[in-house]
Amino acid sequence: MQIKDIVKKVKQIEIRTRRKTENSLMGQYHSAFKGQGMTFSEVRQYQFGDEIRRIDWNKTARFQEPFVKVMEEERELTMMILVDISASMNYGTKHQLKREYVAEIAASLGFSAAGNNDKVGLILFADKVYKVIPPQKGRKHVLSMISSILTADYVQAESKIDYALHYMMGIFKRKSLVFLLSDFNDDYDSKILGVASKKHQLLGIRVFDEKDNEIPDVGYALLHDSETGREIYVNTSAARWRYTYAEAQKQKLKKLEEDFADSSAGFLNIGSGTEYSKLLYQYFQKK
Repeated sequence: MQIKDIVKKVKQIEIRTRRKTENSLMGQYHSAFKGQGMTFSEVRQYQFGDEIRRIDWNKTARFQEPFVKVMEEERELTMMILVDISASMNYGTKHQLKREYVAEIAASLGFSAAGNNDKVGLILFADKVYKVIPPQKGRKHVLSMISSILTADYVQAESKIDYALHYMMGIFKRKSLVFLLSDFNDDYDSKILGVASKKHQLLGIRVFDEKDNEIPDVGYALLHDSETGREIYVNTSAARWRYTYAEAQKQKLKKLEEDFADSSAGFLNIGSGTEYSKLLYQYFQKK
């Protein structure tokens, strides 16, 4: 992809996603995630209805009249977006490549955070962590993240979600909002989801292409695994083979949903080209 094409693609994504975030997602995001607690703001004279536990006894004794401490919400949050850049994400059959769709979702999340003056960072991973963009604020920072997702070298290797989450938790100790975007094609240790969910607020987002779930009848075909390099000839005209494949994918998705639910983490299953903003809005609304 040429530099001018990257700039054009980033600009297109910005226009599409900013409209969505400003119209709906940003407000719901702000309501859903209310910060890490309360912080001291000022001291003022007591007013009827103030909580007695807020009384500043030192100042009350000094001035011989009641004063209270005013607390305000500590609003600033940190959002971390973890993106799978294994080769299976560089694939798409109808609407767009999964990597492009992920870039849009990440942009919507990033602009929601930036609009609320929160920091947002990015981790690109496959069999290991390939790039880390530390959390920062602002629109330009989000645009830089989008560019990194689009221009990453997508790796012919199995993605290791366990390693990515371990790495993130080792670097970012403070409780954060963590969005994990992958097609979840590869195995993982479900225990890590529970650990990550206890330390952070975790949402897994499975991005899939329609051909990930069902193989059409195209006769004999050579199927290529983009992550392992393995190839196999199959007869896609065999109804039993197509049924077995589709059922295996359904069971895999069911286990994925159960693992996230058992870990008290959120999970969304989103097909490329579908309206993801509604699903994110509903998730924020539930929070």
